[in-house]
Amino acid sequence: MTYEVEIRPAAVKDLDAMSPDVAQRVLAKIELARNDLAGNVKRLTNFTPEYRLRVGDWRVLFEVAGSRIVVHRVMHRSKAYE
Repeated sequence: MTYEVEIRPAAVKDLDAMSPDVAQRVLAKIELARNDLAGNVKRLTNFTPEYRLRVGDWRVLFEVAGSRIVVHRVMHRSKAYE
């Protein structure tokens, strides 16, 4: 299944704060996840949003809503699950 990607304003702000090369790498992995959630995707337990995509030391926190991936935050792994 191919998903549409919606990036929330907080995630856009997170991406803008990163160095451009890291932000490009994160966006490339998000594009790969559009195809059947490919990549290092894991469903989280007792956490909202319910999925995470691992990109090196960065975590993309998102949810699946029908045929859409809604990206809520992009955070460093040390702060992602607080």
